[in-house]
Amino acid sequence: MMIHEITAVAGKYKARKRVGRGRASGVGKTSGRGHKGAGSRSGFSRRHQFEGGQMPYFRRISKRGFTNVQFKTNFWIANLGDILDHPAFAKGGKVDAQALVDAGLIRDSSRPVKILGDLGDHKKLDVKLEVNVERVSGAAKALITDAGGSVTEIGTRRDQVRGVDRNSDDLSPKNLTKKLRRGGKGKGGKKKK
Repeated sequence: MMIHEITAVAGKYKARKRVGRGRASGVGKTSGRGHKGAGSRSGFSRRHQFEGGQMPYFRRISKRGFTNVQFKTNFWIANLGDILDHPAFAKGGKVDAQALVDAGLIRDSSRPVKILGDLGDHKKLDVKLEVNVERVSGAAKALITDAGGSVTEIGTRRDQVRGVDRNSDDLSPKNLTKKLRRGGKGKGGKKKK
């Protein structure tokens, strides 16, 4: 028996627990709130990491270093195997964000798209695909071009701001007009006042 079969028989919604309905209910008198204290009163709320007033764990551990996690770019991922399995691309055609959304291979166009080269059950790529997305992996690009297709990488917003052309061999940024000066030093190495 599968979980979806159980819910179909048992019903979609679970009945809410009715507290304060006498001793026999199992949640009578104090209604599962214990005796007195803040937790027994209405309107009580507490942080999930609250430790009774002692120094919380996230403040006890030392903070060191730097992380780039907030600057990372999240992609929608689509494998070549999944694209080939879909009837919309069985005979080739244009592959872009909107076509992948329509096919149900990605959720929406809120993130940039990256195509990966995993073919899944397919031995080789034997249809021509015109791929026009933000990123395409090296393996996927080789497979698509060998099959006679074309790959155009739009580049992410960060690529466009930095002036990186994803379709050329030179991926160095072109829009960096001045170098970052560390330590607040101006020209000649003298510190700014």
